[in-house]
Amino acid sequence: MTTQYGARTAGRFAGRTVLVTGAGSGIGRAVALAFAAEGARLVAAGRRREPLDETVALIGKASGEAGGEGGGAAGGEALAVTADVSRAADAEALVEAAVDRFGSLDVAVNNAGVFRGGTPLAELPEEDWHTQLAVNLTGVHFALQAQIRRMRTQPRGGAIVNVSSNFGAHTASPGAAAYSATKAAVTALSRGAALDHIRDGVRINVVSPGATATRMSLRPGESEAGRVARARDTLPLGRVCATEEIAAAVLYLASADAASLVGTDLVVDGGASL
Repeated sequence: MTTQYGARTAGRFAGRTVLVTGAGSGIGRAVALAFAAEGARLVAAGRRREPLDETVALIGKASGEAGGEGGGAAGGEALAVTADVSRAADAEALVEAAVDRFGSLDVAVNNAGVFRGGTPLAELPEEDWHTQLAVNLTGVHFALQAQIRRMRTQPRGGAIVNVSSNFGAHTASPGAAAYSATKAAVTALSRGAALDHIRDGVRINVVSPGATATRMSLRPGESEAGRVARARDTLPLGRVCATEEIAAAVLYLASADAASLVGTDLVVDGGASL
């Protein structure tokens, strides 16, 4: 399959089961669609059912347009599961749902995240600190535990990609101190887990996006046109990244093409953190 973002090898994930958290919109939805386009069976997870159903419908529509389930533009097999990964029981249930439906868990993408910022750290409400910590870091921790425990029992193991941010380990921004702390911790957690479990056959890496064409990158009161103008003047690339570009990086790290990458943090931000 070829897109405006470059050539992809059709069927890289044929017959593989892929779990994507935060799959109801933005980067998560783009990742889910990209995996489905390469033959994967998808488990789309998130806290709200309606946007997950929309993602699953998009996968099914693409499959139908391509001439049927399992081929063409999309794998066509997808399951929506509501879950809050900041709860260990939900993270476990997600893995169980994937295995019960499709028989394995081959790839997991931990993308669920929230941003509560825009104010200096001293003024950050306590609730906003706890929310970001719970979803952005504790959620990844619980997800990793459940996913690794399953993958290490499988003959071919598995691959995990955690979605972090260029904020934190790579750069900083006013009003984002707490968010940046959680995302820097995701990178550190991922690197440690990668060393702990590569001999178990579980390969763990990170993608750290910069400003991307999602609602999260809009400043308060800013329109999409305003974001375009701001990015043209302030970002080295002259624009924000497309969600499909982040998805391409995720799929690369999850694929056999990246078999020797362990604990890598791949920054995709158009040069913003240089």
